[in-house]
Amino acid sequence: MEKNRNYDDLPMNWVGDWAGRRAALTPYRTALYDSSTQKSYTFQAMNERACRVGSYLADVLGLGKGDVVALICRNRIEAIDVYLACGKLGIILAPLSQRLKKPELDDLLSRLNPRALFHENAFAELVSTLAMPGSVTAVINFDGEQNVFEDTILKTEPREVNIPLAMSDRCLYVHTGGTTAVPKICIVSYRQMVWNSFDILATGLAGSFQKVLITFPFFHIGGWNTFTPLFHAGITSVLLREFDPGLILQLIHEGRVENFGAVEAMLQFLIAHPKFKETDFSQVKAITTAAAPCSKAVMQVFLDKGIPISQTYGMTEAGPSNFAYIARSSSMEELLTNSASIGTSMFHCDAKIIDQDSRREVDVGEVGVLCLRSPHNFDGYLDDPGRTATVLDPEGWVYTGDLAVRDRNGLVFIKGRADNMFISGGENVSPEEIEQALMKHPAVAGAICAGVYDPKWGQVPAALVVLHAGGQVTEEELKLFCRDYLADYKIPRHIRTVSALPLTGAGKLDRHVVVSMFS
Repeated sequence: MEKNRNYDDLPMNWVGDWAGRRAALTPYRTALYDSSTQKSYTFQAMNERACRVGSYLADVLGLGKGDVVALICRNRIEAIDVYLACGKLGIILAPLSQRLKKPELDDLLSRLNPRALFHENAFAELVSTLAMPGSVTAVINFDGEQNVFEDTILKTEPREVNIPLAMSDRCLYVHTGGTTAVPKICIVSYRQMVWNSFDILATGLAGSFQKVLITFPFFHIGGWNTFTPLFHAGITSVLLREFDPGLILQLIHEGRVENFGAVEAMLQFLIAHPKFKETDFSQVKAITTAAAPCSKAVMQVFLDKGIPISQTYGMTEAGPSNFAYIARSSSMEELLTNSASIGTSMFHCDAKIIDQDSRREVDVGEVGVLCLRSPHNFDGYLDDPGRTATVLDPEGWVYTGDLAVRDRNGLVFIKGRADNMFISGGENVSPEEIEQALMKHPAVAGAICAGVYDPKWGQVPAALVVLHAGGQVTEEELKLFCRDYLADYKIPRHIRTVSALPLTGAGKLDRHVVVSMFS
């Protein structure tokens, strides 16, 4: 008999069954503490909930392998229930950001063609405005006037719905910002989720922690990238519905948190909160930062409390965890000295820095584009082979678009973007998308946008606009106009009217001029 040598394509019972496998190993260990309800759940309880939700998805809604379920909600236990149930059935979960506006969500839904959409009542008004594609057969409100989730779904008679899945099967569809106005939808396989979990554990980022706070939202890969390795390793997840510095400090003071991830803006909010000085941080063993290196000033505040900070780096297409700065000594001073570095590539991740034009590797000390290759690469953009080919080459290298340099000690430093996208408070922002929104205003003839420095968010959008002859509009009117088309973090913080847009010698929009004008 010929052996199946490609185990990524071999269906196995454990793939996707996070809940069932962990419950079999450690049924009575605490899996989750929900800070909103102050309730704890064991791994056995989480598996029973997943079986009930899975039974509802399969027997009531008629969903099965390959179907898509969309999700619009904050970090709630119901989102985790749906995620774990989808894993048992091979249903693809597509979390959508509640921060997006109707045009953005309509575009994503039209491409995802979900069979069902789950949402929480807080976003019922937004959901009611969306143009649901014909594929949608059920729109379910978690907690409206009738609590469908508690009163119906979780009372469904549970049965073991798990089916064998292959590592190559699709787990998530995750939308991500890009360098054009059309959001990209990343195909995330079980292989990617499993290997990313392996890399986090092998690199040592999970440490010896038993209680980890989830701060990143579930509409990002970062939220699932935190939860999944914790569940995989049998570590307690502390659930936070949304970022709340006062509640985080309370949880820390109560000794419920040993580790958490954050972008620098989150840490700044914690430091500025009135409870910060009186908070007991003695149980916090480490903090992990992401999106951009943490400044020395912010790091110092936590280092003074004896809390080391590990810098990490990654992107949805290549990880999402790819680099980490792991302290090479017990000295806190070392962390400050190398605060601008993302460290080295993780245990199971290859990295190289290449010249943007020749695509050859550059020497130590030379700036080039960072490329990554690992078993946790994504599987391309949904229904978009052209855009996939620009990022993922035939040898498996993901072109990050980030400019980087490696020093003689092997440490890597990010130097900026090779394209136009920038990061604001951990969110990818496309300047072209903002420009198109501005130009929908009848008074605007042209627009150019770029990310400019901001002490809190790292970068924020700033724009220059040219008005039609006789056109009149104020900065505040344009910002208000953009709210109908853009998420709040994409709305320009600064808008200035000019007589002509700045151009390069080649006649292309010159975003460097925008940066210099607002610096």
